Amino acid sequence: MPHPVPQRPGLTEFAAAAKGLGMYPFVRMIHQARKVRNTPKLGLFDAHLSHHYCLPWDIDLWLELNNGRTLTLFDLGRIPMSIRNGTAQAAKAGGFGMAVAGASVRYRKRVTTFQKVDMWTKPLGFDDRFLYIEQSMWDQKGDCCNHILIRGAVIKNRKMVPPRDLLTMIEPEVESPALPEWVQNWIEADNTRPWPPVRD
Repeated sequence: MPHPVPQRPGLTEFAAAAKGLGMYPFVRMIHQARKVRNTPKLGLFDAHLSHHYCLPWDIDLWLELNNGRTLTLFDLGRIPMSIRNGTAQAAKAGGFGMAVAGASVRYRKRVTTFQKVDMWTKPLGFDDRFLYIEQSMWDQKGDCCNHILIRGAVIKNRKMVPPRDLLTMIEPEVESPALPEWVQNWIEADNTRPWPPVRD
């Protein structure tokens, strides 16, 4: 008896999977972007505060915010922040792109279904290669649930360029604040990490 030929999923199945499995949160991103359209502008190194809920498609088998989904939800802070501080508009005008090139994350407290969290997103500074952005989620008691350091690359013509190329479109004389010691330590430690990694 021949085996059935697998069928490619149609739009109905795709939509069901997107709803049930929680693919990239496009609707939530649009909502966050719209919310900041009329908010006060930020300086390049000012913090952005946003508010989010852990939804049923964000959780894992233990009924808490999935560790990988946490990284996705942090996008909901960074992109609206870039709208408020002008980097999104400058990137579009100058033909730049942005990519996450590394991250260091800590998880400390559970975030459960329908729990509200406050997210703080703050650029810490830059060097010749990367931008460094700090983000954290806080519960309504004021306790920190998780914390991430993002290393972002600026891309133009499919190649990395110095972040200053983008940032000077907003502030021509921009200078980076001094990076915190713990960030410097992470940069130095990561520079000792082999690439490509060992496979055996």
